Amino acid sequence: MMKGVCLRYAANEAEAEDILQEAFLLAFRKLETYDHKGALGGWLRRLTVNKALEQYRKNATIGRMKDRYKTMIEKSVDDRVFEQLNLEDLLLKIQQLPTGYRTVFNLYAIEGFNHREIAEKLKISAGTSKSQYSRARSILGAMIQEEQEEELKRLAYAKR
Repeated sequence: MMKGVCLRYAANEAEAEDILQEAFLLAFRKLETYDHKGALGGWLRRLTVNKALEQYRKNATIGRMKDRYKTMIEKSVDDRVFEQLNLEDLLLKIQQLPTGYRTVFNLYAIEGFNHREIAEKLKISAGTSKSQYSRARSILGAMIQEEQEEELKRLAYAKR
């Protein structure tokens, strides 16, 4: 379960495994702080998400220099497009997002944080959080649409 959390934040499986290892090392070091009032899985999940965010912050400076986000043409993406994907396909597409978009998308759409909370965690403005979430949805929608168009072309070609 925790590897799944890490995969949502990481750029690839190797980075996810590194985050997971760091999270478990932290959990073992901090085990005495677990108060046994809530579920152990919830406590471990919180540690894992925080470790993933820590990794994000470490890479933020490098990421800003590497990933000057290109202006995207905003498209309205229908929620039904996302519902048509299976979880593995969606996870692979999320991993292809630029780091900032991926992190905001995960925190908002999957972890359930609001934009104000995300802004506090990532030390960005709420407007930036909203913008990155919107662009992440746009990019994911474009990826899905492109994949669907390719599939239609393959089917049309196969019928010939």
